[in-house]
Amino acid sequence: MLASERRWAGRFRWMMGGSRMLLQAARLSVIDYSRAMVRDGLTVGTSGNVSAREGQHIAITPTGVAYDELTPDMITVIDMDGNRVDGSLKPSSEVPMHLLVYRETDARAVVHTHPLYATALGLIADETPLVHYTLAMCGGPVRVAPYATYGTPELAEKVRAAMAGRSAVLLRNHGATSWGASLNDAYTKSVYLEWTCRLWFVARSVGDPHLLNAMEFRDAADKIADYGRQDDC
Repeated sequence: MLASERRWAGRFRWMMGGSRMLLQAARLSVIDYSRAMVRDGLTVGTSGNVSAREGQHIAITPTGVAYDELTPDMITVIDMDGNRVDGSLKPSSEVPMHLLVYRETDARAVVHTHPLYATALGLIADETPLVHYTLAMCGGPVRVAPYATYGTPELAEKVRAAMAGRSAVLLRNHGATSWGASLNDAYTKSVYLEWTCRLWFVARSVGDPHLLNAMEFRDAADKIADYGRQDDC
């Protein structure tokens, strides 16, 4: 069966299932942002993973399936203990890391990517240099979690310390993970984090970048906390 035929077959099964499918809207959003990761160059192939939480259930991408082939019924639903409660496919190998974020924070979405510049920076630094105030979106300079084999509880534990007070981490020799109040929020942080890392590499290629000092960054962080609010209109 061609990929396009599989997609249509999956959508047909989803439509026929009606309200019986658990987390329908979340499953569709997970697919949309999974495809966006590839489109925006934040990951390659089937690497990376995306999840969204509603109550005690989490919709998460399956392992090893091309994103352009995903249909709602392929998205796995697990509970907060990692047990599969809906879907026939095996969930992402990074379930331990997603569960850690959901248990430790009030996040409603997690996006794990393999972006070129952010991953490269994680090879040579312990945190992102303060080259731009948009790092305030992630709570400050993003820390690099020490290396551990992907998909393991050990990796999740390495992430625990690095994520304190932040909403994104870099994973040494691996990639990046961000989280937020929605998939759009978590994904936007992934995009800005990669842009900031790329900015640093570009600047370093031609000179010694000026970094923001603590006061400059704090002032910008205070302003960005209110970015987009319309209370004074």
